[in-house]
Amino acid sequence: MHMNSAPHLLTEDRPEFDRLLDEALRTAHERPELATLGERLNAEQLRTMAIGASALLTAAAAAEYDHYVKLRGERRDEVLSTPGSAGDQGAGQQGEDGAGVSAVVAVLAPVLAGTAMLIFLLVGYVLKAVEPEPAFANTMLTAGWLFGALTVVSLLFAVIGLLVTAVRNRATEVVAEDESDAIPDEVARAREAWRHALLERGILPFLRDALADPSTAPAYPAPHTPKAGRIPNLGYTRPDFTSPGSPSQGPRPGYTPPDFTSPDFSSPDGGTQ
Repeated sequence: MHMNSAPHLLTEDRPEFDRLLDEALRTAHERPELATLGERLNAEQLRTMAIGASALLTAAAAAEYDHYVKLRGERRDEVLSTPGSAGDQGAGQQGEDGAGVSAVVAVLAPVLAGTAMLIFLLVGYVLKAVEPEPAFANTMLTAGWLFGALTVVSLLFAVIGLLVTAVRNRATEVVAEDESDAIPDEVARAREAWRHALLERGILPFLRDALADPSTAPAYPAPHTPKAGRIPNLGYTRPDFTSPGSPSQGPRPGYTPPDFTSPDFSSPDGGTQ
């Protein structure tokens, strides 16, 4: 039986299993039943074993998980079916796109203006050093200083724009947090019930039994069925394997050596010995 993954656990909930397992191992020193951690098995070995048996561990909280997934799916269906929700999301996306374009312009404008200023000023002063001085040397210098002023102004607007964007993003984050807090209590309670059941009936008993079994191996081989005592009783019985035969199941096959007889020899005088 392969136990590298939990068949009924959705991909989006797999990180939650890993977080609960890591948290249990991190706080093992606070639990008397896990006080022997590090004597025969370290945290990494236990984590490998638990991940290999994740199907059994998550099965301990299957009822709570199914209830949580059902409520969560119903909540998502309600949100998607709410009139205007898609339009609001589209408008929000357009607003984000507009803010992104404005931010790009605010960043590029000072750079372009500053580059133009340097070019015009450099060319203008080079021309003024030439004899005779070209008539448009002063024009190049004037353009350079105009781009210099434009650079200062664009920098000022860029700073103001970045501040405004930061304030808007902060307001959006607050709204998002408020929306997350508005998740129905029923879904939140179902999620917490699943987490509690997974930890108390799945992960912790597994770790406790693995530490208590003196014959526990350093790593849990996923392809094999665990030995009795390594995992909590989760309603799973391992198959009863028997060897093809044992000495007590029947008589051992006998062996009879071949019967060899010596050949007959005659004496020199023709008599038979």
